[in-house]
Amino acid sequence: MSPFSIITITKNHKYGLQKTALSIQNQTLKDFEWIIIDGVSNDGTQEDFINYPMAQISSKADKGIEMAKGDYLIFMNAGDIFASDDVLEKILFFSKNQPDFIYGDSLEESNYKRARSHLKINWGMFTHHQAMLYKRKSLGSLRYDLRYKIAADFDLTLKFLKLNQKFSYAAFPICIFEAGGTSQRNAKKGRDEQFESRQKNKSCGNFKNHSIRLIQLVRYKLRKKFPSAYWALFMVKKNNIF
Repeated sequence: MSPFSIITITKNHKYGLQKTALSIQNQTLKDFEWIIIDGVSNDGTQEDFINYPMAQISSKADKGIEMAKGDYLIFMNAGDIFASDDVLEKILFFSKNQPDFIYGDSLEESNYKRARSHLKINWGMFTHHQAMLYKRKSLGSLRYDLRYKIAADFDLTLKFLKLNQKFSYAAFPICIFEAGGTSQRNAKKGRDEQFESRQKNKSCGNFKNHSIRLIQLVRYKLRKKFPSAYWALFMVKKNNIF
């Protein structure tokens, strides 16, 4: 059994998948499995599959977790890459004590984005999904709620953290996040879906839930209008509410 299962979701992102594949192939730790879930791409992605002999490939969106056999699952979408070639090797150290969940920092748009505490989950994803590792056995029967088109990762993480107690923070960048993806292009829908998830999971009161959505909107406006100030908040303050 491998310590890690890397699950990559892709659809019509041929060159992004090539980047992700190269990053995975360059990892100094070779004891992992790679699972590609392809949404029936028609841009030449499927013709490239012959170049990824190490990968298990499926077109069923809900089968990535079912196929995984590794101790820990990390979701690395097409276009995202590991922050360095030794990331998995470094994470292996944190897995020795078998925490339910490991998370770390990330890089985005040439900025170092430090993770907030996992206790801030109600405020949104406290680090990029690609910088989170879930212990497979601790996931149990939890799966992505595919009714959420943007916030399925938030919903899964919110539920997962409520059910588990042993967490480990790795203070180094795990991923380089590819900006401009679906979640950033549909920010309002993402905020609305997170609001609904908090409500359904009763993770906070109604007033706080509305307040969080409002503050998320302010954060979004800040990023769009004053990107330097936005990144200063992330790079200087480690546990701010944003």
